[in-house]
Amino acid sequence: MSSASAASAPNPAAINDSLAKRNAVLLALAQAVGGASASIVIATGSLIGYMLLDENRSLATVPVSAMVLGTAIGTLPAGMIMRRFGRRVGFAGSSIVAILAGLLAAYAIFQASFLLFSLACSLSGFTGAFVQQYRFAAADTASEAFKPKAISWVLAGGVLAGVVGPQTVIWTKDLFEPIVFAGTFLAQAGLAVVALCFVLFLKIPTPPRRVKGVREGRPIMEIVRQPRFIVSAACGVTSYALMSLVMTATPLAMIACGLTETDAALGIQWHVLAMFGPSFFTGSLIARYGKERIVAIGLALLAGCAIVALMGVELSHFWTALILLGLGWNFGFIGATAMLTDTYRPEERNMVQASNDFLVFGFVAFASFSSGQLLDVYGWDMVNWIVFPFVVLSLVLLGWLLSHERKKMPL
Repeated sequence: MSSASAASAPNPAAINDSLAKRNAVLLALAQAVGGASASIVIATGSLIGYMLLDENRSLATVPVSAMVLGTAIGTLPAGMIMRRFGRRVGFAGSSIVAILAGLLAAYAIFQASFLLFSLACSLSGFTGAFVQQYRFAAADTASEAFKPKAISWVLAGGVLAGVVGPQTVIWTKDLFEPIVFAGTFLAQAGLAVVALCFVLFLKIPTPPRRVKGVREGRPIMEIVRQPRFIVSAACGVTSYALMSLVMTATPLAMIACGLTETDAALGIQWHVLAMFGPSFFTGSLIARYGKERIVAIGLALLAGCAIVALMGVELSHFWTALILLGLGWNFGFIGATAMLTDTYRPEERNMVQASNDFLVFGFVAFASFSSGQLLDVYGWDMVNWIVFPFVVLSLVLLGWLLSHERKKMPL
């Protein structure tokens, strides 16, 4: 081939990244409205639970925990469904379930049914397992160089979700006054309709059908025993579980300290903005400074959140702590997700991604459920003191991994 022909030939990586950019934009838009459902439940779930419970109000955080548990339960089915039918079918189906979950939650509030509302939140969480796959779907058609940016682009859609969710709460909570928050969940169903419209335009190839009797990739236990998998999963669990632990308790703690529901909703808005806002440049930071360093910075920010929260209970303390909590989650979780992509081959991605998310959200569900109990029994300070040992443990694991990989490098 002549040099002129070579110069005019299309670059395969550029072609892949062109498709990846298109998919990443669509997924970012779907994240903006689909991801808003989670922030709606986070901002209102414990408050609604408190209103619907006549006694034992330490269970007020159960609806939020039910959402997280639903996500944990949905991770493995999400992986299997999309492995069998493709990303677009999986995402579209989950959007339809999200519509039903919003309608059921509104009905439960009208009926003053705590159990039915918790069930609706768990269904919303189940669909959240598919939303969590948006970041992996963005990487499916991307080159190795573009993968971290594709992941961060999709999570950047959460910036809009951080505004859409809490503002939906503020504008719709009194729509059916005196029944508070019923209109919010009808609006949540409407947001799921919009998300459905975006995911229908995705173009992600369906993985080839598995040939019976032929193993695809390595056994899952071989993959999860890799030091890099262990540390990336541990850092992902720590970043997400600690964020959930503190975030779930914060609205109740704010109300207990004399602040208003609007203060709590706006606090969650700033938190979610901090979670997703840095995603515009997190991928670039990872490419420049390395995945492990960005994870370490995220863990340090989580510790900073706990320090600020322990300094006082004024509105400024809560909001600053929530912002640091969001920033810590962003760096820690996106960095850990990028680390995870180093541990599997293309044919193994669905299995490994689903296994990782099942592990992460299992711990997140436990942290969310424990949050209300800790707050009720031991108080707001204890919720924050728990952050420190887990941050230290994760930093030690990161240091061990870097030392282990350096020793294996050829001289």
